[in-house]
Amino acid sequence: MPKPAAIVGQIILYGAFAAFIGYFATAPTYKQIPDDVALIKLSMSHLGGRECRKRTPEELAKLPPNMRAPLDCPRGRSDIKLVLELDGKPMFDTVMHPTGLSKDGISTVYKRFEVKAGTYQLAVKMNDNLVLNPDFNFVKEAKVTLKPAQILVIDFNPDRGGLFFQSADAK
Repeated sequence: MPKPAAIVGQIILYGAFAAFIGYFATAPTYKQIPDDVALIKLSMSHLGGRECRKRTPEELAKLPPNMRAPLDCPRGRSDIKLVLELDGKPMFDTVMHPTGLSKDGISTVYKRFEVKAGTYQLAVKMNDNLVLNPDFNFVKEAKVTLKPAQILVIDFNPDRGGLFFQSADAK
């Protein structure tokens, strides 16, 4: 049978532990970003292009009937060049390499930028086939107004026309 002093001691220790957990569950307050800052998140995954060539009729005739694909495409994918500019100044410039042992996988980038809230001219340029095209084949430019604690996501989706901006609040 526990003594009354042991029971009181346990109550005091459990109470202190609960108060400790309760305090740190609510304080100190945590802010992801300062009050006057907005976020730009660049997050995309995309397959780079391939350099396919059309087979000649002679080449097709030499192949077995089940192998007569009109195009001969290598397994590997192209690197993807990506440039992000804010008010005409380069903010991020990278070349995304395809993943996989045969370099045939998806290219991915995730970058987070904290900027002061305000109005900016934002430009994103992407070339997903450096082998065939030296220029950017996807370009998205827009004047954006970022409020404090706002998040602007830059993504790529071919079904939505390529590059696009999507906005949300961080709070």
